[in-house]
Amino acid sequence: MSLTREAEQQARAVARHPVLEHLTRAGFLGYGLTHLLLAWVALQIALQKPTTDVDQSGALRVLASAGAGRILVLLIAFGFAAMTVWQVLSAAVGHLEFSGGRRVFERVASAGRAILYAYLGWTAWKVFKGASAGGDQQQQSVSDLLTRPNGQTIVLLAGFALAIFGIALVIYGFQKQFMHHLRTGKMSADLKRTMRWLGIAGYVAKGVAYGVAGALLMVAARSFDPAKARGLDAALRTLAAQPYGRLLLAVIAAGLAAFGVFCLLQSRYRKVT
Repeated sequence: MSLTREAEQQARAVARHPVLEHLTRAGFLGYGLTHLLLAWVALQIALQKPTTDVDQSGALRVLASAGAGRILVLLIAFGFAAMTVWQVLSAAVGHLEFSGGRRVFERVASAGRAILYAYLGWTAWKVFKGASAGGDQQQQSVSDLLTRPNGQTIVLLAGFALAIFGIALVIYGFQKQFMHHLRTGKMSADLKRTMRWLGIAGYVAKGVAYGVAGALLMVAARSFDPAKARGLDAALRTLAAQPYGRLLLAVIAAGLAAFGVFCLLQSRYRKVT
């Protein structure tokens, strides 16, 4: 047996290990809770109530400030770590139910999710440790990058990529591609229908939010103004400042809440192994 083949078999054995599966499913619970808190924070801005940053770190800080919430944030960090390992393995040797170009696409998507979950895990860990991981830090990093050679081009491309990512989420949601990753055979007809609508609403809401964030990042690059590049927080606050923006932000908050519930249900019905 070749070393490559043996490594693939060992990776699949790790991916099938029940401990990793249980931790990953727990991670989906944390992912869902994070989005429910994010929706709540977004709704506070729509209602013009003072609140924290409208991003994952802001939502986790809200959780950490409540009772035993700091311990829950630590558990969420461990859950995201498990989800990262799961997606790294999926990117390397997974998605065998597909073939050809579709398998390549799914593995690339898994690599992207691994980066996302790793970032969220790092954010949760920083919040647990009490360090800042919010928009001000991002604004400073954009400011530093803009002053470097080719920095404006890099920030512009990053904003473009984020905007494309937002558009891709909207398309992914409308096409109901997420259903391919669920154990639909274990669902009732009503639950399957509910999951479809929750997924569509959630992915579209996230896509709109990240699309606006990408557009603001491109504006920051064009104008050399890092104050316009505070990611998701600035995107949603900018929406709230527009005519009918508070209503639109409330709709996005509802969509983020739908995605949160969708993730909670994924903890049971997602294909993990």
